[in-house]
Amino acid sequence: MGSWTPTKLSALKGKQKITCVAAYDYAMARILDEVGIQLILVGDSLAMTVLGYKNTLPVSMEDMLRHTAAVVRGVTNALVVADMPFLSYQVSEEQALLNAGRFIKEAGAGAVKLEGGAIRAPLVRRLVENGIPVLGHIGLTPQSVGVIGGYKVQGRVRKEAAGLMADARALEKAGAFALIVECVPAAVGEGITRLVRIPTIGIGAGPSCDGQILVAHDMLGMYSDLTPRFARRYADLGRLMKQAFAEYRKEVETGKFPGPENVY
Repeated sequence: MGSWTPTKLSALKGKQKITCVAAYDYAMARILDEVGIQLILVGDSLAMTVLGYKNTLPVSMEDMLRHTAAVVRGVTNALVVADMPFLSYQVSEEQALLNAGRFIKEAGAGAVKLEGGAIRAPLVRRLVENGIPVLGHIGLTPQSVGVIGGYKVQGRVRKEAAGLMADARALEKAGAFALIVECVPAAVGEGITRLVRIPTIGIGAGPSCDGQILVAHDMLGMYSDLTPRFARRYADLGRLMKQAFAEYRKEVETGKFPGPENVY
């Protein structure tokens, strides 16, 4: 387990911005840890970015456990948070407790994340009471995409915004150590951040949040046709990888590779 803990991250509220990245493998985790990223989320977005599904719903507990363990093996300092996949916590509190416990006990995660506001407060409280730190998630909740009608901004109207405020308070009261706030107007993100005493981690929620999270693949330009509006591309590795693989193919076909320096 890394030196960053839920308690230490919560203490950064109002003092220092928190940097978070969603990543899914050992190699990426090592690099993120080396540059000082404080929280690495093994998101259920694994379903789309790594496994090729159209949404997050098909990813399984076994998928998430395997990738969480890989990320944990790559870090020394970062807090690793495991995203609880669809139907791993909605069926019953007992099932949720067992599944959350597997992330801590088997995969070595420092906390779990689950989606939903006030409706999840009793579950969050039970998990925390049983020693499992919880990162909340409100706003756009991808596991509910079928109900909310797609991937769209939440909280645009006053009633929705008020509901998100109530959700944030309920999760804070239940014991969540921080909240991911996804795809809401910047003013709503600011309002939630001012309202609660725990950190808010924004993704498409404006600059006033206590921290920000992006998906590593979006940051690195791995899927140039799928980069969302809220992401910023910090590199174009997708293009560079295509160039590298194409050059390799050409050198194999022409006999340039392997060269004298590549043989025994």
